[in-house]
Amino acid sequence: MDTTVKPQDTNGSVTASPVDVAGLQPFLHDAVVTLHAPSLVVSRADGQLSEGADGFYHGDRRALSRLTVAADGVPLAPVGGGLRGADRAEFRSILRGLGEVTPDPAVALRRRRHTEAGRLEETFEVTNAGTRPVLFRLTVTAGTDLAPMERVKSGRFPGLAEGQGPLWPGAGREATGSPAAERQPSRVGATALSWASDDFTVRLSTSLAPTAADLTDDTAVRLSYDIGLAPGDSWSLTLTCAAAYTDGDQFPPPPAGRLPWNVPALRSADRALDRWVAQSLADLDRLRLTDAASADPARPDQFLAAGAPWFLTLFGRDALWAARMLLPLGTELAAGTLRTLARRQGAVTDAATEEQPGKILHEVRRASLHFSDALSLPPVYYGTVDATPLWITLLHDAWRWGLPEAEVADLLPHAEAALSWMREQADASGDGFLKYVDQTGHGLSNQGWKDSEDSIRHRDGRLAGTPIALCEVQAYAYEAARGGAALLRAFGRPGADEWERWAEDLAERFRARFWVEDERGRYPAVALDGEGLPVDSVTSGFGHLLGTGLLNREESALLAARLAAPDLDSGHGLRTLSTESVGFNPYGYHIGSIWPHDTAIAVRGLARAGFPAAAASLSQGLLTASTSFAARLPELFAGHGAEETPDPAPYPASCRPQAWAAAASVAVLQSALGLEADAPTGTVTLTPAFASSYGPLTLTGLRIADAALDITVTETGTVTVEAPEGVRVVEV
Repeated sequence: MDTTVKPQDTNGSVTASPVDVAGLQPFLHDAVVTLHAPSLVVSRADGQLSEGADGFYHGDRRALSRLTVAADGVPLAPVGGGLRGADRAEFRSILRGLGEVTPDPAVALRRRRHTEAGRLEETFEVTNAGTRPVLFRLTVTAGTDLAPMERVKSGRFPGLAEGQGPLWPGAGREATGSPAAERQPSRVGATALSWASDDFTVRLSTSLAPTAADLTDDTAVRLSYDIGLAPGDSWSLTLTCAAAYTDGDQFPPPPAGRLPWNVPALRSADRALDRWVAQSLADLDRLRLTDAASADPARPDQFLAAGAPWFLTLFGRDALWAARMLLPLGTELAAGTLRTLARRQGAVTDAATEEQPGKILHEVRRASLHFSDALSLPPVYYGTVDATPLWITLLHDAWRWGLPEAEVADLLPHAEAALSWMREQADASGDGFLKYVDQTGHGLSNQGWKDSEDSIRHRDGRLAGTPIALCEVQAYAYEAARGGAALLRAFGRPGADEWERWAEDLAERFRARFWVEDERGRYPAVALDGEGLPVDSVTSGFGHLLGTGLLNREESALLAARLAAPDLDSGHGLRTLSTESVGFNPYGYHIGSIWPHDTAIAVRGLARAGFPAAAASLSQGLLTASTSFAARLPELFAGHGAEETPDPAPYPASCRPQAWAAAASVAVLQSALGLEADAPTGTVTLTPAFASSYGPLTLTGLRIADAALDITVTETGTVTVEAPEGVRVVEV
């Protein structure tokens, strides 16, 4: 059967043919995801792990692909459940008809889940609230395919190889790995089961020995329990699954109780805002990972994994943006992120990985990823054009929020190397712009944050040819050059004046080459293509330019008006592509969908540039959307818009949670307050752009230079700030 799916473009026709749905990326929109990085659990809404991407994962490997519960001859009717925080979930079902003498349910199953790093705990509790005794058999089925994450993402799940089958130790023979060992014992005394591959081990244990145990196939075991309950009695079983790599975790979980940020207390007039921020911070807590190569193993550097389930590892761009958005809560996460990436900063030129001296990486995996002949990535991959300037800007902003000078100074050589990479890339392009092109032949064809192959297109739908110079990357480079200059000057290092001139020259080149015009006026193209021509689609990239300094006041006003127009502002957030562009698709990954972090960046830029009304509209859209996703905004969602539907439709394969989507809540809060810090001069600036929309509001526990900063906003917009001693508050 032909299962080839043609990329969405307008350069050729697509003839409908049968599609093997099993070979497509699994959908996640109705999944319940609990996590404690580097582990996570994906299940159905009723708690069952039974299909698609369902499973217990550890470090990009599926430790359990199946974990279901059933009562022989008795249907289970789900009656509710879901998340209880970031790492816990609970599900309830009725055992229909069992013990019932009236229409009221009598016997209920409560299923509780707790996810830890390398460990899943699942408790099944059955209670008889009826007036009759009941006798029934409950069966738990557990299995695995030990699939690597990229195979799960592809929709094709391998079976276990010979020697990887489940084993019950003590069931009559040694644990040799043979899947034929005692498949159907009538009674099992042992309560532990294991699967293993060359480098990965999974161990399943139960609090009670089953009445009967048998292997359904080479990958799963069925555990049966005969249960008798008198009226008012309960029965419970706890199942624990532990997963580990033989050589340890690539990025271990952080030490217990050591958050790299302060958790603020927020109480506003809008409880949806409070819930959004609280859920986001809970998710971010469980997305934390550490760098095993940290200088101090007792206090390892922490960073945020990009998202669950597909990206639960180090991504340069994602980690940098998320850390930047969380700076008002402290600088430790930014410091850990900067150092983790600095240790892996490019040192040589390697076409196979796209490493270059001074370059910041794109992603790190335990092994190579092979999605297709056209897309195959090495374990450490540098195919990104924007992580390097973003690294410089995070260092600058962390310094402004109070990162200790000694820590800043230690990172300045890396900043200078990153600045040199920017200049060399701009020089190599021939026209002074930062560009990208896939050097490997099987890497990412687009290497900005919109990295899908069809994301950069002309307004008429034609895909742009490489090498490509993205508009937002030039803005990042401008901001990085200016921030880098400020750091060099403050720390007495040479080159500050040179980098300021470089930034201004870049701004002039951008003004001359990127700006185009349509019937609604002037705007910057999303990119320049391989021929140096403007790629003239109207996109959310406008929001990344605002507030960086690249634009003047008139140009900023033009973009603010564009962002506020209904073709981009959907009412639920910012569309990645205008509805007026050919190829717009509300379900397109980067061509019409809505990304919370993208909208939050636009909100930040609009607030900084002095356009609070447009910023408030986009912020309210995200807040409204958050209520549709139980306060856990996904990586992206569909771009239909509020006029078409009051609740945004999900993008079915989206990660949820995603680090920068969660961090967007803090970015929106900061933008509403117009909060900026300059710890080196002892100044905090507030420009309350639209904070009164959420007033009365009390926000305590923000940090500047590791000292408390508390803010109160009345319903009339009056702002009160309690700042640390020696910090001057300026309200604009």
